[in-house]
Amino acid sequence: MKFFLSAFFVFLLCFPTSCSTQSVYNLSSDSRRALRAFENALDHIKLRNYNSAEREAKRAISIDDGFIEAYMLLGDIYAETNRIDDAVEAYEKGIETAQGRLPGLYFIAGNFYMKNGMYRKAKEAYQKYLELNKYNRISPEIITSVNNSIKTCKFALDAMANPVPFEPINLGSAINSEMDEYSPVITADEQTMIYTRLVEDENVKGRFYEDFYISQRVDGQWQPSRNLGRPVNSKKNEGAPTLSPDGSTLIFVVCEDFDGYGPGRHGYGSCDLFFSHKIGDNWSPPRNLGRPVNTSSWESHPSFASDGRTIYFVSNRKDGMGGSDIWKTVLGDDGYWGKPQNLGTPINTSGNEYFVFIHPDNRTLYFSSDGHPGMGGLDIFMSRKDEHGQWTEPINLGYPINTAHDESSFFVNARGDRAYFASDREDGYGGFDLYYFELYEDVRPLLVTYLKGIVYDSKTHEKLEAKFELINLKTGQIEIQSYSDRINGSFLVCIPADNDYALNVSKEGYLFYSENFSLTVYKSEVEPFQKNIPLQPIEVGEAIVLRNVFFDTDKYDLKEASKNELNRLVELLKNNPTINVEISGHTDSIGAPDYNLILSKNRARAVYNYLKTNNISSDRLSYKGYGDTRPIDTNTTEEGRANNRRTEFKVLKR
Repeated sequence: MKFFLSAFFVFLLCFPTSCSTQSVYNLSSDSRRALRAFENALDHIKLRNYNSAEREAKRAISIDDGFIEAYMLLGDIYAETNRIDDAVEAYEKGIETAQGRLPGLYFIAGNFYMKNGMYRKAKEAYQKYLELNKYNRISPEIITSVNNSIKTCKFALDAMANPVPFEPINLGSAINSEMDEYSPVITADEQTMIYTRLVEDENVKGRFYEDFYISQRVDGQWQPSRNLGRPVNSKKNEGAPTLSPDGSTLIFVVCEDFDGYGPGRHGYGSCDLFFSHKIGDNWSPPRNLGRPVNTSSWESHPSFASDGRTIYFVSNRKDGMGGSDIWKTVLGDDGYWGKPQNLGTPINTSGNEYFVFIHPDNRTLYFSSDGHPGMGGLDIFMSRKDEHGQWTEPINLGYPINTAHDESSFFVNARGDRAYFASDREDGYGGFDLYYFELYEDVRPLLVTYLKGIVYDSKTHEKLEAKFELINLKTGQIEIQSYSDRINGSFLVCIPADNDYALNVSKEGYLFYSENFSLTVYKSEVEPFQKNIPLQPIEVGEAIVLRNVFFDTDKYDLKEASKNELNRLVELLKNNPTINVEISGHTDSIGAPDYNLILSKNRARAVYNYLKTNNISSDRLSYKGYGDTRPIDTNTTEEGRANNRRTEFKVLKR
């Protein structure tokens, strides 16, 4: 906040106090007594003794009321102690006294005004600075900087004239305390929240460190939070958490080694990303993500994408575009994180980007930046991937979400209608508190729903760890990978509501389970899917429905979207070379029985031929059409008839 000192007098602090200020810099006063008081004020500022500094600066002015720099220094003291009105008065008195002789004072005042949201005054000060320096030699960099500041003022004035809806609500005493709370993350079902709290060391008074706290939501209310505890928390700082949407993986930042807690817990320098897995009700000991994600540079602010394979994070490593940039790394098939990629333009700038958050729709990115047009500090922006996978030009979330202060710790729930953030507002419990507000339509993410339940053995009802893959039926790409908990079998998979998807659930020794979700018809809220999934052991007589094998009406040519499911069947047969299967086709009761029998047989044969083409021996395969003779649902409704139109496979030999 030392606007005057930072612009003119930083170098004075490097000189011994016995050195005359007048000899170092040509000040506007010739009074030795005033200069000595000015020097004393500087000494007190170095010691952060602002009361004494104020007294000495005022004494310098009382001795010489034409002492321009003393007025500006007094303005700095007021700014540093948050006495904004007094600072304005002091700066303006200094400028008035100078009578245009020191154009740089307008630059100093402009920076102060903009920092404190006085954009009209700031714009006028910057313009006056350029006007007074019209015939002076100023570096192109300074001119560009001042012009950019003028643009910021114009943007801010327009934003304030067109405010966006914003009514923040404190999350209450169950979450907030007299200490600082910030960096919230919430599971896709909004039942679990983890956030950072600054806590005082009970053994060392005055020593503070960061810990994670967790709260569960019961009947719509957040329950009193508790310390996440060991092994994740320690007596050192843990911060900036991100959760996988199902809450099973925690990635966070550590800026110190976890000495004494086992291998894989040491850093590479500065701050690194660490991870921990939830197993049942417990967390695994944190481990470093390792190279090439972590380096000797600063890595922080991770955000785990809902695909289960991508982490976005912030780093000031080499080859970036500015001070700190947003990067991403993708988990390879070999289980290792790939070389991070810079998101490039239009996301990153020559300024700083921080606090990245990728929404569970996997296409909407929120982040803080001081490099895009904004309100002067760190503003929150939104960008969305287009149909070509390119990020669109970031949108400023607007005033009063963004202000002259730094905005950060931004998180949007999976439904996309509620945003969470940290603020030190006057209505809080002390320090920074967590708040939420209804996010206005224009900057909401795409619709997202989720599938939640338990995976279990259909025979023994034992809970199972199984692999989930959500496949885009249009592109054939795996969009989300996840696993159910190996202790309690629970899972939560996010499903963006903008495409049709195939879901495949698999585990070695079991027949896979498939499901499909047609979500392109939804334009508003999609209710979550609650479904427990029984996996059938590979045993003779067991059968499953291939729900993602598709044919056009009255046809038996396999549609392209069927190949993902059939490839899973090919993989199952190759991994279990001793089993033989029957492929069966079934129809609803619409149409003549003979016609349905022929159609179902031809569809079963199409699947049989696909398996043969993919090197599955015909000795292991058979096919049969059953027409409408084996319904699994009613034929009196469209939904029932759709269930009856199906392709199955059954194990004939183990």
